[in-house]
Amino acid sequence: MSVDTPRRIVLLRHAKAEWSQDSDHERPLAERGRRDAPVAGRKLVDSGINLDLALCSTAARTRETWKLAVHEMPRRPRTVYEERLYEASPGELIALINETPDDVRDLLLIGHNPGMHAVADALSAAAEGDALARMHRGGFPTAAFAVVAFSGSWKGVEHGVGRLVEYWTPND
Repeated sequence: MSVDTPRRIVLLRHAKAEWSQDSDHERPLAERGRRDAPVAGRKLVDSGINLDLALCSTAARTRETWKLAVHEMPRRPRTVYEERLYEASPGELIALINETPDDVRDLLLIGHNPGMHAVADALSAAAEGDALARMHRGGFPTAAFAVVAFSGSWKGVEHGVGRLVEYWTPND
């Protein structure tokens, strides 16, 4: 692929988790989360996103979100469970994105807030329609996702490189 290849980063926050006695890393999805995760998967399919690679946090709630969302997709992308996504800062998320091989066109990160919201905001210098305003107004609730488009190499992803082309929440 050329360095000018259009690419998309999908940032998906895990679905609603239970508050439990388990460690934070082992918290399972709540009933609402088990309902919302497949809806997010269907919405990604409806958006025409054809994922090549999914990087999923190792936390129980992100793994369960991905399992339910990917079941709605016509084909399962290569999936890597990445412990660095758990509690990652925007800078750490961008560094992880920079490691993506250039044969990947559409990348999915399944992670946590505040990182997902912060990196979506940091990467988006512009937006289509009111997507950025809605994201700022509504925050980044559980099972929400943002799609940031850019052209170039994954190694060149940095603040302001992209355009927020879609922002979706389960309440949309």
